[in-house]
Amino acid sequence: MRESSTKLFGTDGIRGEANQPPMDALMAISVGQAVVHVLKRPSHRTRVLIARDTRISGPMLESAIVSGIASMGGDPHTAGILPTPAVAHLTKSLSFDAGIVISASHNPYQDNGIKIFSSQGFKLTDEQEEVMEALILRGNLSSMVPPARELGRPAAVEDGEERYVDFIVRSLPPSFSLKGTKVVIDTANGATHRVGPQAFSRLGASVEVIHDHPDGLNINDRCGSQHTEDLQERVLEKGAHLGLAFDGDGDRLIAVDEKGRRLTGDQVLLICARALKAQGKLKGDLLVSTVMSNLGLRSACRDDGLNLHMSKVGDRYVLQDMLRLGAVLGGEESGHLIFLDHHTTGDGILAAMQLLAAMKKEAKPLSELASWVKIYPQKLINVPVRRKPELASLPSVARIIQQVESELGDQGRVLVRYSGTENLCRVMVEGPEEDMTEKHCQRIADAVRSTLG
Repeated sequence: MRESSTKLFGTDGIRGEANQPPMDALMAISVGQAVVHVLKRPSHRTRVLIARDTRISGPMLESAIVSGIASMGGDPHTAGILPTPAVAHLTKSLSFDAGIVISASHNPYQDNGIKIFSSQGFKLTDEQEEVMEALILRGNLSSMVPPARELGRPAAVEDGEERYVDFIVRSLPPSFSLKGTKVVIDTANGATHRVGPQAFSRLGASVEVIHDHPDGLNINDRCGSQHTEDLQERVLEKGAHLGLAFDGDGDRLIAVDEKGRRLTGDQVLLICARALKAQGKLKGDLLVSTVMSNLGLRSACRDDGLNLHMSKVGDRYVLQDMLRLGAVLGGEESGHLIFLDHHTTGDGILAAMQLLAAMKKEAKPLSELASWVKIYPQKLINVPVRRKPELASLPSVARIIQQVESELGDQGRVLVRYSGTENLCRVMVEGPEEDMTEKHCQRIADAVRSTLG
C-alpha cells in the first residue's frame, strides 16, 4: 500500500467528505493553482480539462478548481459530467496539459474527490503528487499568481460525450456488432448515465438501462458495481444475455451472467486474457492482477499457460507494473480492468465491450465462460479505524493473523491492509470452505476492531 508520507493524496487522488477539509472549496482552488504552477512553461498557455460525476458537491468543487486554474494564468476547460476514463482519453487526444476529475468513484454522495491525469492520459505518479502536495501545503500559492492581464480564460468542451463514445466504438473492429444482444446496464446514477446507453446502442444492442436518473444524492445508492441486486433481478426478468454494472465514475465494471449470477473482476479478467491470447495479442502471455485476486485466478492461469504477476492493490500500481513488464492487460478483482492497447486507465465501458467481444468470439453464454475460474470462498470485512499504524506493530492483531494463517496452511490465505481512500482496514480471508473462511475472517476483524476501532 501507499506509504503515509503524504497527507492529501491517497491511492486515487484526494478524497474526503464534501465541503469539509480537505475536500472543500479552498482546497479545490489550491489544487487548480498548483496544477498550473507545476505545468507552467514559457510562452505557453496551460490548458486543463475538468469534468465531474453527478454528486451534488460537484459543481461547487468544479467552480473552485476553475477559479484556481484561471487565477494562476491557466485556461480551464469544463466538460460537464463525464466518466473518469473519458477525461483521460480527452486530455491526451485534445492535447490538454492535464485533466482533472471530480469524483469519489464508488463512494456515497457525501464524499468527493479530485484526481489528476497527465497530458498523456496517465494518472500522476506518487512522486508528482508529492511535489504538488508540498506546494499546496506550504500555503503560499496566492503569492505566486500573475497580474490581472495574464488571468486564464474559462471555456467549455461541448462535444466530450460524442468524442468519448466514438473512442469506445473505435476500440472494436469495424465489423463488430451487438445486434441481437440483450444487455441490461446499471449506470449507478453516475457519470455513465448518458454515454453508457449511447455506446451500446450505437453498436446495435438491445439496451435496458436502470439507475440512470441522478439527482445529486443517489449516486451509488444501492446500485452500480457495489450493489448488483437490482441488475441481477432485471437480467432474469428481461431474459438478457448479460448485465453490466458501472460505478459512479465509470472506471470499473462488474458483470452479471444470463443466469443472474454476479461475476468477479477476476473472472472477467481471465475471459478477456484468454481471448487476447487466442488472437496472439496478449504480450508474453502475461496478465497483471493484485494480491487481492482470488486463488482461483492463479489456478486458472496456471492451467491456461498464462503468466500471472501480482501487484500491490490499486489500479495505479497495476498500471505501473504493466508498463514496467510490457503487459497489455491487467486489473483488479474489484472490476478495474486496463486494456493498455486501447487506453491508459481503467474503463468500465471499454472493458464491457471487450467482454462482449470475447463472448461473440467464443459463441458461448457468459455463465460458461465464467466457469473457467473456480472461485475459492472469500470473505472480506471492512473495519472502520481511527488510525492506521503498521499492523506488525499491533501484537494482538499480528498474533491472530499468524494463528489463522497456520490453520489454513496452503489451503487458503490472509490479506489485511488499510484502504488507500477511506479510514478502513480491509480484512480478507480465503479458504476451502465457506463457514471456516467466514469464521477466520471475523476473528481477525474483531481483533482489528478492538484495537483500532
